[in-house]
Amino acid sequence: MSEKEKMINGEIYDPGDTELVNDRRNARKMTRMYNQTTEDEKERRILMLKSLLGTTGQNLSMEPNIRFDYGYNTHVGENFYANFDCTILDVSEVHIGDNCMLAPGVQIYTAAHPIDPEERVSGVEFAKKVTIGDNVWIGGSAVINPGVTIGDNVVVASGAVVVKDVPDNVIVGGNPARIIRKID
Repeated sequence: MSEKEKMINGEIYDPGDTELVNDRRNARKMTRMYNQTTEDEKERRILMLKSLLGTTGQNLSMEPNIRFDYGYNTHVGENFYANFDCTILDVSEVHIGDNCMLAPGVQIYTAAHPIDPEERVSGVEFAKKVTIGDNVWIGGSAVINPGVTIGDNVVVASGAVVVKDVPDNVIVGGNPARIIRKID
């Protein structure tokens, strides 16, 4: 199994693998070019996102600046919008459903490191998939941690740090995020 396959499957892998280093360089190059576009280049931006990301709906928009580790591990549904300064560390897959909005500064992480210090300093890594349902609004500067699943119709409050799965139809907030109330 290649290091890339191990990475995507959530197994321990070597991030120094030549293929992965080149993939990260390519994603950084593409995001740099995207981040230099202007508001008048809407169609170009859409084409660039469709080239960078794994899969997308037809209607999507991301305000610069954006950051990805790989890009191809991120999959967004129809009517996706991300405001300024979105960071998605998509070492493993990130699936975002339809009609989702990310406020400024949202960060989604799949990357993780071993707890054992000797293993950690060896440089190996692993990742855990993140899944976000349909009709989700994630508030400004919220952080979604590795392995989290967020259900449908959820609101994540600004500044929340989501470390556990979130069920459908709730508002969560705080650090660590907890359910504030249900949505009728």
